Amino acid sequence: MQWRRRHCCLAKMTWSCKRSLFRIHVVWLLSLALLSAAMLFFSQQDWLPGHTGLRENPVAYTMQHGFRPRSEGNQSSLRSLWKETGYALPKPQANLSSHQAEPPPPAAELSLEDSLSTNSSLQGEMGVGGKLAAQPYRYILNEPHKCRESSPFLVLLIAAEPGQAEARNAIRQTWGNESVAAGLGFVRLFLLGTSSSRSEAYPQSAIEDESHQFHDIIQQDYLDTYYNLTIKTLMGMNWVATHCSRASYVMKTDSDMFVNIEYLIQKLLKPDQPPKRNYFTGYLMRGYAPNRNKDSKWYMPSELYSSERYPIFCSGTGYVFSGDLAEKIYQASRSIRRLHLEDVYVGICLAKLRIDPVPPPNEFLFNHWRVSYSSCKYSHLITSHQFQPNELIKYWNHLQSNKHNACVNMAKEKNSRYRHRRLHSDRFL
Repeated sequence: MQWRRRHCCLAKMTWSCKRSLFRIHVVWLLSLALLSAAMLFFSQQDWLPGHTGLRENPVAYTMQHGFRPRSEGNQSSLRSLWKETGYALPKPQANLSSHQAEPPPPAAELSLEDSLSTNSSLQGEMGVGGKLAAQPYRYILNEPHKCRESSPFLVLLIAAEPGQAEARNAIRQTWGNESVAAGLGFVRLFLLGTSSSRSEAYPQSAIEDESHQFHDIIQQDYLDTYYNLTIKTLMGMNWVATHCSRASYVMKTDSDMFVNIEYLIQKLLKPDQPPKRNYFTGYLMRGYAPNRNKDSKWYMPSELYSSERYPIFCSGTGYVFSGDLAEKIYQASRSIRRLHLEDVYVGICLAKLRIDPVPPPNEFLFNHWRVSYSSCKYSHLITSHQFQPNELIKYWNHLQSNKHNACVNMAKEKNSRYRHRRLHSDRFL
């Protein structure tokens, strides 16, 4: 009897253990299933590599994930863009969500699809043979004789909006003034389209008066919108290729930039050396993924660009290239489907030409963000972003008055602060 009782208890304990193990096994399987579901859900979210929905700033997104180009290179992934026929408009998109990551554009600003259809750019720019016409838009204002009597060392192509007269005047007074080129040939050109609003505060007649006074504006008959920056940049490159083909170097930049032209010329381009050829440099953007978020300013429809990565390109806030590349890039563009992201598009043209952008000798020379001002820092950089006209004049004048001893003054100021802190701390010893 005693043995039977012990055997029965052992049997009960064994069944209890089995039941516990079964429960543990079920819980483990459920946990594994939930974990797999969670991983599948988050893999579809915009913050993972290859998805840019929650990364409205392409620069921050690129720096965050540090994408690298695929080993097979850019050539195979861009094959569809190099066909001489088959420009394709993006399919009509549904209404944007009310939960946009950035405020909606003002009423005068056109959407990507509106901008393309209004200009008829994908049809009107096509010529014989399915290529981009040599001169798709007519000139309203032109300066064809700027380089007739000389071969400039540097041509500045500055993208500006029609109404930005104050910004243009600030640039003329500061880094866009011919005096900063130290006697070298220098050409300044503002690139304009036409206003998208008839109630523009700065009318076309005022632009024409400004052009007659300064002779530094070229303008063609296309809408001046963010989505037409590629058209604007190609206009500038075609102008250089047609009217200033012997220029040594060209810089394309924007109207809200601080540019240290003197440092650019003397430290980077070096006029005492023979001009480079097939040379392109700026702030390099590597392995950046197209933004598929329809609410984003940098949205790229898969119908326009289906590859998973862009080729290496330079930020459109400021890049420099040798004069011979203006013709080559423009001619390459005549057989490449138009994309609205100007800096990406230029990178695609370079990829077709098999020309790799060259990293600058110092990664802090070209900045597509606002660098906090000091005369020392600004005497050793080329670009800084997001300047109002009054700020540009203020900081430029300060830099000019301190450029020869900018860092000496900073060192003195640091030493003075150090001595003050040391004296203050000694009082408590």
